[in-house]
Amino acid sequence: MRSCTIPSLRTLRRKRAGQMPVAGKADCIVYWKEQKKLLRRTVSRRKRKGTVIALKIKTASMRYEDVLALPAPVHRKPAKQRLLFRMILLFLSLRDLWATRFTYRTIGLEKLDRGEPCLVLMNHSSFIDLKIAARLLFTRPFHIVCTSDGFIGKRWLMRSIGCIPARKFMTDVTLVRDMVYAVRELKSSVLMFPEASYSFDGTQTPLPDSLGKCLKLLKVPVVMIRTSGAFARDPLYNNLQLRKVRVSAEVEYLLSPEEIAVKTTQELNRLLQEKFCFDYFRWQQDNRIRIDEPFRADGLNRMLYKCPRCKTEGKMRGQGTRIRCECCKNEYELTEYGYLQPVKGPEESLQSERTEAEGILQNEQTEPDFTHIPDWYLWERECVREELMSGTYRLEVPVVIYMMVNEKCIYRVGEGTLVHSADGFHLTGCDGKLDYVQEPQASYSLYSDFYWYEIGDMICIGDAKRQYYCFPQNCGDIVAKTRLAAEELYKLVKAN
Repeated sequence: MRSCTIPSLRTLRRKRAGQMPVAGKADCIVYWKEQKKLLRRTVSRRKRKGTVIALKIKTASMRYEDVLALPAPVHRKPAKQRLLFRMILLFLSLRDLWATRFTYRTIGLEKLDRGEPCLVLMNHSSFIDLKIAARLLFTRPFHIVCTSDGFIGKRWLMRSIGCIPARKFMTDVTLVRDMVYAVRELKSSVLMFPEASYSFDGTQTPLPDSLGKCLKLLKVPVVMIRTSGAFARDPLYNNLQLRKVRVSAEVEYLLSPEEIAVKTTQELNRLLQEKFCFDYFRWQQDNRIRIDEPFRADGLNRMLYKCPRCKTEGKMRGQGTRIRCECCKNEYELTEYGYLQPVKGPEESLQSERTEAEGILQNEQTEPDFTHIPDWYLWERECVREELMSGTYRLEVPVVIYMMVNEKCIYRVGEGTLVHSADGFHLTGCDGKLDYVQEPQASYSLYSDFYWYEIGDMICIGDAKRQYYCFPQNCGDIVAKTRLAAEELYKLVKAN
């Protein structure tokens, strides 16, 4: 096991002057000339409170029929990653790595030869994940499996960096072929985020059943990168606002080609499920990580959309350090150490004192009393499953519709209605020209996001040829519930 941290500027100067031995490639080229300028103008002398990440995507308005008439993009095999672009990627990552005092440790990496390609699996917590990977994998060429909409308007750059486009939560034979080509022909490692989407509640998201088959097909060592602090620094619900949290990572040699060969795909899937099991709010609590930003509960209602007291949905409001139900006034405070603490008004406090004085036991079935955010989210999942099993679940919302058919931009094609029920998704719109149906078994999860590219909360459905990005209008917080429903519906259909 080996631990490592980003070296200080003083250390780099001493190494350059020959006063200290150079540890490796990580201390060369980029680290001297470029970091010196970067450090002077940013991280160490800059306050990070309230900093917001700016994300944009190229869009255009076009009629639905005109978008359908656009020529299909021509597939290209992955391009060989150039050292120059790997250096640029690392350079652009250093600012946030320094801001988070990034450190890492390795386990068993001596088993991996320096030039040996491998499959790197990494948990997906926040936008800093790729920057961490850029630092840890700098000494070897690597390709990055990323969502296809990341290529919009910048295909040449993404290919030069080494990115391979993928469609989330879809069977993608082309992706597997590209990964095999990168490993065998380009002799490059492949970085993959098997969860495919950011965690909403700080716990693991479902892994594809095909992951074990992919490992057997690639026939290369498997390395896992597991981060700590990345979610706490930038949770998806919090409107891209950064907190002052230290980030670390653990790099572990997980499987050799020989071990992969003797294990069944089911055994490989079970092993990966165990490794991708975490709870970042519990991590914060156990390690006493203090997050005192006054905006830490902003947007929490996107995930905790259902009140545990009155059971009303879409009326929760997360702002500042508290989340409150606008219907029954039930309120919680998100403490500095990641706990939920009920906030009682004067009348509730008086009633509680009377109850205790009279020795009356509270009815256990009144309402759940959550102190842990993932427990609340799990309760919402159970509620959704009950709705599906009873046949009462149905979502029908007006949406603004964007389409992706190529990598030039996403096209706004109009408005419509998105319906989700036990029969799957049904999207209609564009003056009756659009009518798309997606069955429940089409995907084990749902590509949904909060504040997607600063446009709004988003639900994405579609197939290999075209994808529909739906932005619900004036209907409360439904994105998290829709993802839960899609996942639970898939389990129910698969069980039958």
